[in-house]
Amino acid sequence: MPSLDRRRFLRDAAATTALVSAGGLATGAATPAQAAPPAAAPAPTTRRTGAVSFRWWGTAGWRVDIGDRTILVDPYLSRIDTGLFTGAFRTDTPLTVRADVIDPRVDRATTVLVTHTHWDHFMDVPYIAERTGARVFGTLTAYHLGLAYGVPSTQLSSVKGGEVLDFGDHTVEVVGSLHSRNPSYSLAFPGVRVSQPPRPATIADLPEGDTLGYLLRVERGPSVYFTGASDVAERNLTGLAPDVAMVAMQNATTTGDYLPRLLAGLDYPKVVVPVHFDNFETALRNPPPVAPADRARLDDMIAAVRRISPRSRVLVPEYETAYHF
Repeated sequence: MPSLDRRRFLRDAAATTALVSAGGLATGAATPAQAAPPAAAPAPTTRRTGAVSFRWWGTAGWRVDIGDRTILVDPYLSRIDTGLFTGAFRTDTPLTVRADVIDPRVDRATTVLVTHTHWDHFMDVPYIAERTGARVFGTLTAYHLGLAYGVPSTQLSSVKGGEVLDFGDHTVEVVGSLHSRNPSYSLAFPGVRVSQPPRPATIADLPEGDTLGYLLRVERGPSVYFTGASDVAERNLTGLAPDVAMVAMQNATTTGDYLPRLLAGLDYPKVVVPVHFDNFETALRNPPPVAPADRARLDDMIAAVRRISPRSRVLVPEYETAYHF
């Protein structure tokens, strides 16, 4: 077990172990989607209050409802077929936004947080911004791509990391991060947009555009860190110490010590939620579909988290289930 420093001890003593519940489930009851807590974790004795819910939308996407405000993180609901999961990846796949899938789920949004601008994170964002009037936060690339789609500049906010945005009952801290590497030590569609491009037409028109993480702190509620890709600039994590971390699963081993560096940098969160492990080119239907190779990676990730941070609880989410931390 890793040694615990004074900050970690005081934080745990103040909050005890995080309690996770899903809507309609008895508190603490195990579900097929939830990994059992490690034996070292003490039984929870208190419960956080507040009208805050977290719903996973697949990939790295989340809907967070805080009272009458709704935050969306990397909302990608169209889940178009690019051949990525069948071995016939088509980089010229048209960007086809599915309003029939989005509209029933996005009745409102006040804020959209974009970790990076690959299609499976950004593609639906301009439509959602137009539909809801939400303000979109992201890199300079996200800003210029938003303009290319016709999103008014008054709805677009460029951030780079280090900003702490105050929304009254919650704050969002922007954290500079990194995108993961594939087995060839590269990544799909690298590059940035330093000026407004033509309106994107295919998935290749949406580059990575630099990568961010976001720390959400809710007044009298949890602090939650969101990742969108499986690499980390751990020096940027100093002092964040979130209660919960939404952690993207690796699809290759080319990034060294990803989980040890991430979990140590985040001060070993009380709850770790794997994301970006599902086949995001299928319907948003439970149980989340997982490709065989990704199933093995997910199992390895869960085992690694338990080994690296035995005090952390691992929660493998299901789609559109309300979680309360």
